[in-house]
Amino acid sequence: MRVNRAWLGLIVLMLPNFLVAMDVTALLLALPRLSADLGATSVQQLWISDSYGLMVAGLVITMGTLGDRIGRRRLLMTGGAAFGVLSVVAALATDPLTLIIARALLGVAGATLVPSTLALITHMFRDERERGRAIAIWATCQFTGGALGPVLAGFLLQYFWWGSVFLVAVPAMALLLLAGPVLLPEFRSDKAGRVDLASVGLSLVAVLLMVHGVKQLAVEGVTAGPAVALVTGAGVGFLFVRRQLRLEAPLLDLRLLRNRPLTAVLVALAFAGMAMAGTGLVVTQYLQSVLGFSPVESALLFAPMGLGVAAGTMAAPLLGRWMRTTTAITGGLAVSALGSLLPAGVGGAHSLPLVMTGIAVLALGTGPLFALGTGLVVGSVPPERAGSAASMSETSNYLGGSLGLGLLGVAAAVVYRGRMDGTSDSLADAVAAGRDLPADRGAELLHEAREAFTASLHVTGVVSAAVFAGLAVLVLAMSPAARPAPAVQPEYEETRS
Repeated sequence: MRVNRAWLGLIVLMLPNFLVAMDVTALLLALPRLSADLGATSVQQLWISDSYGLMVAGLVITMGTLGDRIGRRRLLMTGGAAFGVLSVVAALATDPLTLIIARALLGVAGATLVPSTLALITHMFRDERERGRAIAIWATCQFTGGALGPVLAGFLLQYFWWGSVFLVAVPAMALLLLAGPVLLPEFRSDKAGRVDLASVGLSLVAVLLMVHGVKQLAVEGVTAGPAVALVTGAGVGFLFVRRQLRLEAPLLDLRLLRNRPLTAVLVALAFAGMAMAGTGLVVTQYLQSVLGFSPVESALLFAPMGLGVAAGTMAAPLLGRWMRTTTAITGGLAVSALGSLLPAGVGGAHSLPLVMTGIAVLALGTGPLFALGTGLVVGSVPPERAGSAASMSETSNYLGGSLGLGLLGVAAAVVYRGRMDGTSDSLADAVAAGRDLPADRGAELLHEAREAFTASLHVTGVVSAAVFAGLAVLVLAMSPAARPAPAVQPEYEETRS
């Protein structure tokens, strides 16, 4: 009976996890239409797109620890109610400023949901095998939601207005609020102390500055603005780390990083997220701007990445029974490295099959890392610190995704401009310039621009392959010689409704 209740509760927890991830990417297709309807400037479009992810990344550490202290179900219910209401506000926005504010507040609410769901799972499933399966399902929802966000948005935009992209969250959050108190246990640490506001401020500023700096790299290139943001963010991050190491009850227990396999997994989560996000950015542009598919068609052709993640994460617990966790993760990363090399060979008639197969294999290989690696992170701490550990995992994911969009986006742009000898900054610029040229010269310019962008895809594939291969070596080198003995779990306080 308890098992059935736990698995029913997992179904409820899957919904907010899927939607938070989907909201990060769903606007990739909706942004042009809503910007036209609201009259948003280019700067406002940037904030509409980025404000949500920035707030999630900046507050996930705080919310993970806060849930440990005030109650994970309480925080989840509060965040779910806010997410539902703010989704309606965003859908009905009549001007860019309202939408920017709604998106930022949605990010605050979203930051409460992800670490709360993962921390509750570690409490609901005490059996190691069942917990592994539950975390694999959780990871499938999160990473599939991020990958399939543009696909779902494409279908919604085909039949409804742009606000439907936000309203899809409302019934899911209503179900969470109705079923959560019945199916989900409350859990909080009986040793909860006060929340260190200085640590909250330092973590928020550090993450916001660094994520914003990386994102601006993709927009402005290597200029003073992004450089200052990154350096300042790193400095504030140093102060945050130093403060955490001195506090008896830190906001984020960095002493966990003494665990070598856990540290390797966190690094792998960040850089694997970077490689996936960077590859996804370049591939979606390649599908539209080089192969000539519409946004909706490109979203459908990009679906193999989401399906690959789903298959990989769901198969991970089975792999975990046959081999050590770190061995399964290492093997998966090696598979991702091979998948990354396929886009590096595109060109000619077989470009589309190579790209689709490549992103599917790349995503498939990340499954053991996302499922088993996340389980390793949250399973390495006692129950009352699971929220903090979950926030470390999620921070790695969001930072990695931002790094991918920024650094690999900049690398692709540098390759493109180099191949074009500085005559064009982007493929979109080349298309616009070709319209003002004679037909033969315009066609020649467009051909050169597409060849240059294809070269940038080749480089992105090689870089991603090198990242995955390096991570495989790192995880293998830092894996323990033998399985460590299970830690003694401290007592905790549990309340059920």
